[in-house]
Amino acid sequence: MSPPFQKLLIANRGEIALRIIRACRELGIRTVAVHSDVDARALHVRFADEAVCIGPAPATRSYLHIPAIIAAAEVTGADAIHPGYGFLSENAEFARLCAKCGVTFVGPTPEAMRAWGDKVTARENALRLGLPLLPGSEVLRDGEHALAEARRIGLPIIMKASGGGGGRGMRIVRSEADVVGAFGQARSEAESGFKNPDVYMEKFVERPRHIEFQVLADHHGGVWTLGERECSLQRRHQKVMEEAPSPAMTPELRQEMADTIRRAITETKYTSLGTLEFIMDEDGKLYFLEMNTRVQVEHPVTEMVTGLDLVALQIRAAAGEKLELPDTRPWSFRGHAIECRVNAEDPRTFAPWPGLITEYFAPGGGGVRVDSGVYGGWRVPSNYDSLIAKVIVHAPTRAEAIVRMRRALDEFIVGGIRTNIELHKRLLQHPDVINGSMTTRTIEQLLAET
Repeated sequence: MSPPFQKLLIANRGEIALRIIRACRELGIRTVAVHSDVDARALHVRFADEAVCIGPAPATRSYLHIPAIIAAAEVTGADAIHPGYGFLSENAEFARLCAKCGVTFVGPTPEAMRAWGDKVTARENALRLGLPLLPGSEVLRDGEHALAEARRIGLPIIMKASGGGGGRGMRIVRSEADVVGAFGQARSEAESGFKNPDVYMEKFVERPRHIEFQVLADHHGGVWTLGERECSLQRRHQKVMEEAPSPAMTPELRQEMADTIRRAITETKYTSLGTLEFIMDEDGKLYFLEMNTRVQVEHPVTEMVTGLDLVALQIRAAAGEKLELPDTRPWSFRGHAIECRVNAEDPRTFAPWPGLITEYFAPGGGGVRVDSGVYGGWRVPSNYDSLIAKVIVHAPTRAEAIVRMRRALDEFIVGGIRTNIELHKRLLQHPDVINGSMTTRTIEQLLAET
């Protein structure tokens, strides 16, 4: 079988760039790495077939610089661009320019990205498509509008940026006196982080779980729901540890959500990988939050329990192939998988900790996978996200996966910089994690105990 593309440019860095390179190698696709000057010795640069420097260290002048990336694709003759996650992965204008220049964007269409990427529009879509929603508002016009909507919905509420995520532009409000001030702060953060000041609000659930559902669709009407991931272990709205399947799900709820999500994806004619995120309240009810129109950081846990290569499937779908996957509704899991995100950060303050890695040994053995973009002798730059590795384990049962992850983390050696490995070890001893009753407040509670 001929490869889906002849040459693919990866508009990203770090572990996800390496992950894409590996998928391309197995598909027979040549790869082009782009890099900033501080990433000249990065592993994705060394492992790609070609590499192009696209600018200095600041992301705005390199990995977010669309003209430089498009030029790199044209110079190297790349016929596709994979954006990974972060950076330009959900930038509809970038996807449009790729198409205009005759380069395939590995992801959904610009129209689908806009429809699902804007949080307010996504809520409107969800309501129309029958996805369960928390009480919420439209885009807030001003402080007076925000106060009126808070009173209508009922406190507590959470302000959210319409054009982005990752915790930026978010404000939890429990008092009417704080609504106007929180509105101004959320708008300012949204403008700074996403160049879009629009914010809206939703009813805030005090102790929710965060559960997301993986979908895949091709250009021939094929839609697959690939189960859910438990992503409740978060700090400041940033995921720390994920697993699949979720210990909170029942077979009946999984089936119901698979059917509902499948209808939504089919009706909107969405193609590519996508992830629909939900919160689960204390009564076990799910409410739609947002959709991410890209590959997720935590995609490996789904790969481990389904046996699928999601990145390869995403590339093949982008090339227009008709995917041949079993039509299971929902997908049948094989065992249990857990992922720990290892960050270069101070374990007490969680401030980023860039610097020279003097020693590096990744864990291994049966059922252990490490996705990483670093090595001994590599200097972690201060310009980008602090994620340096993901440890993923797979085992027949959740209890065995927890034991395996503890063993893997004990083997992991990263010298010269500080990491959050000890936090993961503590989490894997926490009663709420062991019994599967964690919420998005679990890490906060753990840190308060020290």
